[in-house]
Amino acid sequence: MHETVDAEVTYMLPHEGRFYIIEHVPARVCEETGEQFFAPETVEHIQSLIKGEREPDRMVQTPVFEYAR
Repeated sequence: MHETVDAEVTYMLPHEGRFYIIEHVPARVCEETGEQFFAPETVEHIQSLIKGEREPDRMVQTPVFEYAR
């Protein structure tokens, strides 16, 4: 098993046609692989932020490209 450390990460995910960025999320991060692990209450809080009525702290524009050969 690899060592993990406490960290704050930026969590990004698509949801219902939108892309969400949540900053300063507490996580355990594997020092070797960078894999992020979240406590169940952290996951619940992320879900409540996305599904809730709270306004985001700020909005950003994100360019979108389709990978084409």
